[in-house]
Amino acid sequence: MGREDTSARATLWRVAAAQRGYFTAAQALESGYSHQSQRYNTEQGNWRRVDRGIYRFREFDALPSDEDDHLARWELWSKGRAVVSHETALAVHDLGTANPARIHLTVPPGFRMRNDALVLHQAVLNANEIEQRQGYRVTTPVRSIAECAAAQVDQDVLDSAVAEALERGVVSRRRLFDAAQRLGPPAELSIDRALRESG
Repeated sequence: MGREDTSARATLWRVAAAQRGYFTAAQALESGYSHQSQRYNTEQGNWRRVDRGIYRFREFDALPSDEDDHLARWELWSKGRAVVSHETALAVHDLGTANPARIHLTVPPGFRMRNDALVLHQAVLNANEIEQRQGYRVTTPVRSIAECAAAQVDQDVLDSAVAEALERGVVSRRRLFDAAQRLGPPAELSIDRALRESG
C-alpha cells in the first residue's frame, strides 16, 4: 500500500469511525479513493457493501457491536435527513417492551426514498425533539412516547414505556401531556390512559 493509499484509508477510517464503521461512496471519493479503487476494495473484501453506495469496513464486523450500530447505516441511506423515531426510538432509549419488526424513521415532508426494512413517518421535528447519538439521530424520550401514542401503538407497549420513563425520571407527566396535546386527540387519549395506569 502506497503512501497515498495509506493517507486515504486513514482519512476514510476517521469518517467511518464516527459512523459505526459505515461510509458512503461519496465519502470514500472525498477521502481519496477513486471509483476503481472502491470497486477493488469491495471485491477484495476490505469493504462490505451494505446498500447502494454504502459500505462498511470489514474490521467493524469483527468488533463487538451495539444493538443500534445498524441505525448509522440508515442515517447515511437517508443522506442525513432521517431521525430514528416511534417504537424504534423507544427501543434505543430502552423504554418499555417495544420490539418493532421494522425500523421506524421520521423524515421531512416530500421525502421520496423507500425501503422494505423501514416504516417512514413524515413530520417536521424541532431541534429540541432530537438527540444526537454516534452516527445517527433519535427522537427524545418525550417525543418518542408522544408520537407512538399518536400512531396508536399497542396500549400495553405505551403503558410500559411511560411507566419506565417516569420511574427513571427522563420525562415528567406535564411534559408528556403537553407533547401529546401538540400531536392531537388520539395521542392525548392514549397518554392519559398510560399516565393513569402508571398511578
